[in-house]
Amino acid sequence: MSNCEDTDFMYPMMADVYYPIVEQGAYGNLKKQWVFDRKIICNFGAIGTKILEEVKPNMTLTQESLLLGRTKNDLRVSSNKSHQSINNIIVTNIRTKEQDNIYLETSGPRVGKSTLYEIATHQPIVGAFGSSEYYKVLLRRSENQADDL
Repeated sequence: MSNCEDTDFMYPMMADVYYPIVEQGAYGNLKKQWVFDRKIICNFGAIGTKILEEVKPNMTLTQESLLLGRTKNDLRVSSNKSHQSINNIIVTNIRTKEQDNIYLETSGPRVGKSTLYEIATHQPIVGAFGSSEYYKVLLRRSENQADDL
């Protein structure tokens, strides 16, 4: 596990990144055991300035929460340099440099704990000299907020 860099004005937040150990059951079902990989510096916030409903009452209640932000390093590459699919990455515990959690669950199995986010989009931003300057990331609140981290 690598140590997290210090926050700065471009990356004022920190978050934890998890990757799974995937096992297949006797009937072909997949089970993921999430393992902490590292802390990262980042910057995430709500998309746009238009305020939208997060909870949408239908036959079942659904809660959508999207965060747009940036990370300094490629989240698809773990600290031991293995490559991961974006659907095999969980970002959680998004917090300030003072360690104050920003996005918390207020009900369910993770009440009072950090919200779990999946990666919806992960794009490298290439600078004028042809190198990746940062990664633009769109996070989507995971439908499964089970407390198995």
